[in-house]
Amino acid sequence: MTQALQLASTIPPPRPLPSAVRAVDPEPVLGHGRVADANGTTESPEVIRVEQLCKVFGPQEERVRRRVKAGQGFPDAAAAEGVVPPLSEVSLSIRQGEIYAIMGLSGSGKSTLVRCINGLVQPTQGRVMVEGTSIGDATPSALRALRQRRMSMVFQTFALLPHLTVAANVEFGLMLRQDEVSTRRRRVEDVLAMVDLSAWKDRRVDELSGGMKQRVGLARALAPDPDILIMDEPFSALDPLIRRSLQDELLRLQKELKKTILFVTHDFDEATRIGSRILIMKAGRAVQVGTAAQLFGTPCDEYVRAFTAHADGMQLLTAGDLARDMPTTPEDGLPADATNALVFPADTPLARMLPGLQLGRMVSLEDPQGRNARLVRSERVLAFIGQLYSDAGRTA
Repeated sequence: MTQALQLASTIPPPRPLPSAVRAVDPEPVLGHGRVADANGTTESPEVIRVEQLCKVFGPQEERVRRRVKAGQGFPDAAAAEGVVPPLSEVSLSIRQGEIYAIMGLSGSGKSTLVRCINGLVQPTQGRVMVEGTSIGDATPSALRALRQRRMSMVFQTFALLPHLTVAANVEFGLMLRQDEVSTRRRRVEDVLAMVDLSAWKDRRVDELSGGMKQRVGLARALAPDPDILIMDEPFSALDPLIRRSLQDELLRLQKELKKTILFVTHDFDEATRIGSRILIMKAGRAVQVGTAAQLFGTPCDEYVRAFTAHADGMQLLTAGDLARDMPTTPEDGLPADATNALVFPADTPLARMLPGLQLGRMVSLEDPQGRNARLVRSERVLAFIGQLYSDAGRTA
């Protein structure tokens, strides 16, 4: 590995890695809800937009509101009232079909943020837009419809009904929205098969292990066929092997279902394994958002660097990350160059790529969506990896 990076240091470096987008900065919008990425190209349509979201709990909330209305900034208003807000001026944009990981230490505001997004908590200031509709302006009946049909939640504590069977727990939400019995039963059969629980459908949930209970929670959330799935530290209470298994299960389901998922975690390794992009929060504020490669390569401050300090970049970063984040240059190959190219699927870790690189040979890097492939020379891949480590102040 060190020899490969030494070789990379002899090659003229490429342009620096695109800086990770700060969550507090507005993201460029191209219209029709489509969001521009760091290179200015269009990505999937925007599904959720959070604008300057703030929250104060308790009796001081109204006093803070009055101060803000009088023209005082929210941080100053909260400080004047002697409160530490769980959310302070958080802005973000979430795209259709991505797994958006939200991470930070305990008390950083992760759970409050997702509860504001689904309307369980009303923000003190700011707004949440879901597919162009303001959650704050929605009527109670509209919010119920949103949670019953378009948005589901998976909780860390399972939140199952212990006296009911597995099937009855999964069916519960469909019953509340008054789906026909035959429709409910078919849907329950389908989602239990998805999470490999068909043989357990008649068991009471208090007979199940923690991992199986969380599968029931996931099945219940999937039963209404929501567009958006919110998962609040769903695997954090589980043993490492079970946790890894459920991460694999979620990724497998996502390939098939392509939901928009908000995944809350305090584990950086889990966030990088699960998330398309990762938002790092601290003390109620959005510190930085970006891909795993961006956070690893260009941490915006020491807090973010501390999260990534012990990450193994060679296992963490993949061919898909390079395909997405390497700057485009005139040296990139053309389709005709693909005949003898070394092909690396999107999920290939750098640790497996480097031994196979051959100087002078074209490399085909599949992007994370599997739609396109970047054709670049092996020398550019090595130079980019070397630059990535240099920017991050690390050695392999």
